[in-house]
Amino acid sequence: MSTTRVDRVPDAVTVPAGSSCADVVATARLPMTGPNAIVAVRDADGLLRDLSWKPEEEVKVFPVPLSSPEGLNILRHSTAHVLAQAVQSLHAEAKLGIGPPVENGFYYDFDVAKPFQPDDLERIEVRMREIIKGGQRFRRRVFPSIEAAREELRDEPYKLELVDLKGDDGAPSADDSASGELTVYDNLDARSDEVRWSDLCRGPHLPSTRLIQAFRLTRSAAAYWRGNEANPQLQRVYGTAWPTREELKEHLRQLEEAGRRDHRRIGEDLDLFTFSKEIGKGLPLWLPNGTIIRDELEGWARQTERRLKYRRVVTPSITKDELYYLSGHLPYYREDLYAPIDIEGEQYYLRPMNCPHHHMVYKSRPHSYRDLPYKIAEYGTVHRFERSGQLHGLMRTRGFTQNDAHIYCSAEQAKDQFLEVMRMHDAYYRALGISDFYMVLALRDPRNTAKYHDDEEMWRLAEQITRDAMDESNIPYVEEIGGAAHYGPKVDFMIRAVTGKEFAASTNQVDLYTPQRFGLTYHDSDGGEKPVVVIHRAPLGSHERFVAYLVEHFGGAFPVWLAPEQVRVIPLASELREYADEVCDVLLGADLRAEVDRGDARLSAKVRAAVTRKVPLIVVLGRKEAENRTVSVRYRSGEERSMPLEAFVAQATELVRSKSLEGAGHQ
Repeated sequence: MSTTRVDRVPDAVTVPAGSSCADVVATARLPMTGPNAIVAVRDADGLLRDLSWKPEEEVKVFPVPLSSPEGLNILRHSTAHVLAQAVQSLHAEAKLGIGPPVENGFYYDFDVAKPFQPDDLERIEVRMREIIKGGQRFRRRVFPSIEAAREELRDEPYKLELVDLKGDDGAPSADDSASGELTVYDNLDARSDEVRWSDLCRGPHLPSTRLIQAFRLTRSAAAYWRGNEANPQLQRVYGTAWPTREELKEHLRQLEEAGRRDHRRIGEDLDLFTFSKEIGKGLPLWLPNGTIIRDELEGWARQTERRLKYRRVVTPSITKDELYYLSGHLPYYREDLYAPIDIEGEQYYLRPMNCPHHHMVYKSRPHSYRDLPYKIAEYGTVHRFERSGQLHGLMRTRGFTQNDAHIYCSAEQAKDQFLEVMRMHDAYYRALGISDFYMVLALRDPRNTAKYHDDEEMWRLAEQITRDAMDESNIPYVEEIGGAAHYGPKVDFMIRAVTGKEFAASTNQVDLYTPQRFGLTYHDSDGGEKPVVVIHRAPLGSHERFVAYLVEHFGGAFPVWLAPEQVRVIPLASELREYADEVCDVLLGADLRAEVDRGDARLSAKVRAAVTRKVPLIVVLGRKEAENRTVSVRYRSGEERSMPLEAFVAQATELVRSKSLEGAGHQ
């Protein structure tokens, strides 16, 4: 769902020494209520400050409206505090975990005697509304010392753990303030200023609970403390909060639609994939129906890549550790790798990515400038360690197969090759009815250069090639500071689902750094040896994530070319089964996926079963059809049409050939 957009971000305002930001905002007649209310300020160092902040010297600050992304985070974090206050007022024994804002909402973790039930959430919501109506104020307070924090939080073991983390090494914890201080936020009674509740927190928060106008608790679930399975299991309560009731209503509608389109539920209903505890978490088994979708996508990609002169390769799923030391993934990527396998005294790893293997394919033969661009592609299966709490159906797995390729080219060719990659994305997405997408250009964080290699000229050239291609593509893009890889900028393609949720489909990069580590070169026309530029691309991402997205995008109602079962043939009587088999054989001979319903149920039940299985074309055969060698076709639109069998075969074949989206579930 799109976040609220502010009509105009307020200009900077000057706060005199000793004055509160709230007073200055009020004097400037900026809104203090409503969806665009100013709820915080950002100072010259980029730090968010409460409106109660009084600078010691005159400063300029930038007001933060409630409906801005930062303002929404403050709203949701403040609502999480109200949630925790309500829980502890109803369950005095509850111990507090953490309660951050997340995309479109918030959560808070609690250690309670028994899991929360739906009735519990309803009572908690009622109590939250009472707190909000009371107009409590949020007040920031700094602990004078670690010892003072430990004393005040002595009855909160999880908060104490966070304080101890701070005390052990001085590193900020999840609840430190941005300035490095340990801070607590008190909820104050609007009339008496008495403290009603407190929480260790970095802030900032809303001036008052009255600014929380629209929220809802959505569900509860178990969650391990700090995401570690070795820690206690807590109860996590999720919620959402928005500036207006209209936005909340729209978000809840989208959540309901997302539930109907959840790929895990549809995947089970349509027999697309499954998981087995004997095989292990996060390792999907593709069932025949799901495998058809995979195969269709892969066949499409192979055809596309063949036209663009890619060469297919196959590389091993394990490799010696030497390769990952050469690539730089060891030791820096070790936490994402599975434990090494000892083979005859040498250490082997399951591969987490295909890039190093492809580099060795390129390096296996000398190359001339005449060979470039040299493009190699592979549907390579990789394995990466994901914690159990992060696994999510096919969206987040421990093993997946990527639509991966690498382009080795000269610096002069790089912009046009990267532009071709972007246009490939555009063509794939539009063919699938995906029109709401954009790119994110992830750049270095100039304040944290230790994360990146230090060749400035290499960074400049990589960014220039990337920007030039993005500008020429005419695909919208935004910039993100700090998201670059250690060896160069990257481009993420973001697509928005029909439910409003954004989905990172693929990551692509112009890489000048890796060729130097691997010695990837070519002989130029002048006889000299030069390093290649490597372009990493995977426009369809992984089969697992992309199929999960498509399941939700189409709601399981795939277009004919992707549907596991394209045609269901239903004879009206047992004596018509011979003709039904003949029709099915003709369809199969035309390379269409068809099945005959041989059951004894009534026609209405058979049609309903085919509709439930999302079959796009339902062929009903009566005596008239058998006599005239025709078919009666029912489409997803509800339209029914009779036609000669040959005409239907031609029509269905054309729907597949053209990859028509007619009747698909995204429309």
